[in-house]
Amino acid sequence: MIATSFLFFLLIYLAIGIYSATRRKPTTNDYLLAGREMGPWMVALSAVSTANSGFMFIGLIGATYAVGLSSMWIMVGWVFGDYLAWRAIHQPLRERSERLGASSFNRFLGSSEDGESQSGIIRVAALSSMIFLGTYAGAQLTAGSKALSVLFGWDYSVGVLLGAAIVVAYCFAGGIRASIWTDAAQASVMFLAMFVLMAVALRATGGFSGMWAQLEAIDPTLTDWRPANLRYGFALYLGSWVAAGIGVLGQPHVMIRPMTIDSSEHIGQARRIYITYYSLFSAAAITVGLTARVLLPVVDAFDPELGLPNLAQLLLPDIMVGFILAGVFAATISTADSLILACSAALTQDLAPRWGSSYAGAKAGTLLVTAVVVLFVFSGGQSVFDLVVLSWSALGGTLGPLLALRALGRPVSSRLAITMMTVALAVMLLWRAFGDPDSIYEILPGILAGLVVYAIGRDRS
Repeated sequence: MIATSFLFFLLIYLAIGIYSATRRKPTTNDYLLAGREMGPWMVALSAVSTANSGFMFIGLIGATYAVGLSSMWIMVGWVFGDYLAWRAIHQPLRERSERLGASSFNRFLGSSEDGESQSGIIRVAALSSMIFLGTYAGAQLTAGSKALSVLFGWDYSVGVLLGAAIVVAYCFAGGIRASIWTDAAQASVMFLAMFVLMAVALRATGGFSGMWAQLEAIDPTLTDWRPANLRYGFALYLGSWVAAGIGVLGQPHVMIRPMTIDSSEHIGQARRIYITYYSLFSAAAITVGLTARVLLPVVDAFDPELGLPNLAQLLLPDIMVGFILAGVFAATISTADSLILACSAALTQDLAPRWGSSYAGAKAGTLLVTAVVVLFVFSGGQSVFDLVVLSWSALGGTLGPLLALRALGRPVSSRLAITMMTVALAVMLLWRAFGDPDSIYEILPGILAGLVVYAIGRDRS
């Protein structure tokens, strides 16, 4: 029954993606931007589904299982920073990207006000996108394979290959339009699945009070709202996660969504939908992680990132287990296809523009990127949480400040932009290697380094 339910819901998502092909046009603009005709509900639900998925279902629940209540500050800071980005940048991004005729995230970064294309910026940004979006996509395929390993007992590699095949089917069916349509459907299922599991798990632990008492009995630190061992204090810790939220500006797979909206005047409505969903979904995920810590005992071989699928099997009837795990798997695929499309755009529009002029070339780029991502997953063993936070910081710190400056109409020369990106990436990698990323998430020093370079160099460029 679990397998039947899982496949039923998964086929629904596939059908939506394939149906979107009836609306497609055989142009690269439609493949990459859906003709800039998406409504605010579609854009908001697609953006929130793309920005969360494997991280929320697998990574955040695993982190909460490990450290307890203090994990909430990750999402408090992240959601607030994301709100600030939506408030200040998304509308001018939509308006200016259309005016400049930019069909990809990196091409917008390299489009100057006089209409000239700054190829150096485009190539460096595209290369950064390819590397870290590929890592990010690998995290999503890993998250989906973990859900399937619990459901069917499959080796992780089977889930990765199945996920990659579905991603290619989505992308070939309708490009970004298929991704947005399926994202919107999956966002609804993600929300329902998480809240159903939260309600059942809370009942099993005796409600919030019962859960709280049992967490304290297991380990009092699990109910402490303050993160442990913060070398630089709580304010800088929280500020670094606000910077993580602002780092959405450097995520090509997310920022392409407001570029597809039908009118810049609808950005405000999309923002309200997005932030409401994001806040409620984050709270539910953290609650599920806490209940998992009570209901699933710690053993040497237990992977905390398998908390949600194990909890579902423990508490729910088979048909609901299939429903929830289909939601998890589909959610990871919804992000993976967006990431791979963004990688494909970087390759075919920015690094190899001869491909970009061909609709078939754009599809070939998608297939090539997917193959590289699969090979990366097979070669690595990091957790979903670690892969996501590394990729997010690298993209947010290097590309986010430049995106904000471009959207706000600030002139940036090629030399200055490349220096900003290079210095920001170097600072983040050094902080991650030799600093204390558990006390201050590396994206904060990365963003600050990029902005300092801009402040010093803007009058000289």
